[in-house]
Amino acid sequence: MANRDQESPPLRTGPSSIAPGVSPGPGVSPGPGVTPGPDVSPGPPEARTPGSRRGRMLADSAAVEEWPVWLEVNGEPAVTWMCTPGQLEELATGWLHGEGYIETLDDLVKLRPCATDLGFWAEVKPERVALVKGEDRRRVLASGCGAVSTFLADPPAVRHAVARGEPPPPEIQRALFKELFARGVRYNETGGIHAAALTDNATLQFHAEDIGRHNAVDKVIGAAVIARQPLAGRGLLVTGRISAELAYKAARAGLAYVATPSVPSTLALTIAQRSGMVLVGRAVSGTPHIHRPDA
Repeated sequence: MANRDQESPPLRTGPSSIAPGVSPGPGVSPGPGVTPGPDVSPGPPEARTPGSRRGRMLADSAAVEEWPVWLEVNGEPAVTWMCTPGQLEELATGWLHGEGYIETLDDLVKLRPCATDLGFWAEVKPERVALVKGEDRRRVLASGCGAVSTFLADPPAVRHAVARGEPPPPEIQRALFKELFARGVRYNETGGIHAAALTDNATLQFHAEDIGRHNAVDKVIGAAVIARQPLAGRGLLVTGRISAELAYKAARAGLAYVATPSVPSTLALTIAQRSGMVLVGRAVSGTPHIHRPDA
């Protein structure tokens, strides 16, 4: 494990209560069973008008943070993300959920950060690890975010399910995306980062930004798991294309739909069709493309 050098991003030191077994972040005293430990986050942004693009015009200084962060599961190396260093506990928790290591926070016995390096040790229930290993996954290079399991992109691995729900009308969806972009501090400063948020079709929930679109999705799903908030039936807004891996994460979480200003991939459509999930492409246009499971 490499030591963090002087150019690494600073570690946060303030504790916060997230959930039993999950290391806290800043701002709130930890509760019973919480393992105090550092997290990584950039400093607070300079005061600015929400939705402004002032920083994007500073071409010489605009850059998106990117750092390697590792995760070990029950003592074995599991993944190294190239990611934006913020909401890392949420990222780890969401990734564990998307890969099948946990279904609820109760499956995550402990999540402990390394004090000198950007990484985490996760302890999950042994039976969950056995289930994942029993799938005998091979590693492939995915469409944009590094090595992921071929299992995620394998349509036969997705169980058939009934339709989970409908997205809101186009005008409401456009308003939700407008809020998503307005909340994006890094997006408005650089124009070079992805964002994701869960929604109940009325408000945005658990917004996150990351250099990788899959990382942003893991962060918002992980935030919901940590907060013990329901995922089933919620919608997911993403700024990038809907790939097979992203669709599988959403399907495993029980989400009703995924919407993007971009488009879905063909494998994502197949996964959504089998899982009962709606995909919405060109969601901010006047004529969004709605792909329903029964279409």
